[in-house]
Amino acid sequence: MKKIIVSIFVLSQCFNVHGQSIDKIITNKEVSRIEKILSADDMQGRRTFTPGIDKASAFIESEFKKIGLQTYNGAKNYRQEFSMTASKAVSSKIIIDGKEINNNQVVTFSYLPQVSLTEKNDISIVKINKGDNVGQKFNEYYKSSKNLLVLVDPSFEKVLPNIQHIDRITANPGNNTVMFVFGTTEATTFSVELTNTISKKTLNNVVGILPGKTKPDEYVIFSGHYDHLGVGSPEEGAPHPATDSIYNGANDDAAGTTAVIMLAKYFKKENNNERSIIFTTFVAEELGGYGAKYFSKQFAPEKVMAMFNIEMIGTESKWGKNSAYITGFEKSNMGQILQTNLTGTNFTFYPDPYPDQQLFYRSDNATLARLGVPAHTISTSKMDNEPYYHTADDEFETLDIDNMTQIIKSIALSSSSIISGKDTPTRVDSTQLK
Repeated sequence: MKKIIVSIFVLSQCFNVHGQSIDKIITNKEVSRIEKILSADDMQGRRTFTPGIDKASAFIESEFKKIGLQTYNGAKNYRQEFSMTASKAVSSKIIIDGKEINNNQVVTFSYLPQVSLTEKNDISIVKINKGDNVGQKFNEYYKSSKNLLVLVDPSFEKVLPNIQHIDRITANPGNNTVMFVFGTTEATTFSVELTNTISKKTLNNVVGILPGKTKPDEYVIFSGHYDHLGVGSPEEGAPHPATDSIYNGANDDAAGTTAVIMLAKYFKKENNNERSIIFTTFVAEELGGYGAKYFSKQFAPEKVMAMFNIEMIGTESKWGKNSAYITGFEKSNMGQILQTNLTGTNFTFYPDPYPDQQLFYRSDNATLARLGVPAHTISTSKMDNEPYYHTADDEFETLDIDNMTQIIKSIALSSSSIISGKDTPTRVDSTQLK
């Protein structure tokens, strides 16, 4: 009995030391410092291919260096660079039923230097009619590999600026052309003449690593995306009244990026990770998850034991403070492991309450999840009622820093048995994924 009492005392002291350690490392002050810098106006909304995104990358790199992370795979720096194909329209002339269409009413997606099409070519006319789900229809046609002339009902005129705002950028350029013509509902004859400038553009994720002590070839990933919408109209949703036009993205996803940096700082100071931990902030999530897609190709998926993707944790969840949800909770037992490790605390991880939103497939965890990795997103965003989502009001002042700090601590503590190699989450059944 005496030995048992001593063991319990020693165990409790270990937990106390652990708790004191984390409270000294993951602090409100430090979370605020990083979050404020990333969401400041001088970052200009961190839009991909702007000076703002380069400035954000440089800041994250400097934090990784200060923490003492190694570069991944012996790289010369923390920048994981890759290139994409960009298209910029030089000139366009579209005539439908003998009438030339104002270029301001047309949005074209093409990665060919020259395009010349008529109704006699292999091109289909499709429509977005009044009452249709314009977002769903747009995505269907936008992702098509066919030549399409899309006639958009005049009732969707307000959507035009949002579509015009989308970058013509892709990792896999096709040989097709998709044109959205707003305000025109019929077309019998037409001719299209386009000239585009095609170029290669470089962008980068920021990646750092803490090599594992006994299991260096088994990886645990902590990630968030550091890009946002920039200045002006958002890519989805109407602009929200604000004091300025900068989409600061404090919650989306400077909050996740802040968490990644804080977790790197914590685990570096703990210095007891048996598995290798990779800390990454992705670029171009808002453009289609291109950073995560490139990153995922650098790993043999069977070597990735778990992925914690952190997205929008700056506001309270629908359950209030000290809670967050995990997308795809039922697809592995990772959520159960995390909650077990938090036994005795007042923090709870819940299953995703918005299954109709398909969040599991919409964030940067999706690419690795489709390869069988237990890759999940942790979030608190109320997707049915998040007033500042993709608006110019998503600023530092709207965040609950106290709660956000507790969430970061809870992620650190709950992941401990996976980091140590004691627990390994079950794999995602990729055959059941869309």
